[in-house]
Amino acid sequence: MDTPPGYSATKDAQIKRLRRIEGQIRGLQRQVEADTYCIDVLTQVSAATKALESFALGLLDEHLSHCVAAAIQAGGEEAEAKVKEASAAIARLVRS
Repeated sequence: MDTPPGYSATKDAQIKRLRRIEGQIRGLQRQVEADTYCIDVLTQVSAATKALESFALGLLDEHLSHCVAAAIQAGGEEAEAKVKEASAAIARLVRS
């Protein structure tokens, strides 16, 4: 059996955060449907983007402290692979 992800202990909180973000996105859709002023929509886009970025950073922190740390303790090729994988994920987050 695979090891559970690092966020397993906080899964309910993570789901709750994602549902709030989903609500923000649905709110954006309603704003566009209602022909809301562009700047007001952009303000909501910024808030939703920040919420998603915050979620991603928290998930990354969980991954580093759980998955990557466990792989480093085990050593070997898996440790190298996990560090490389984490570096690539960080690069994707920075570019987005």
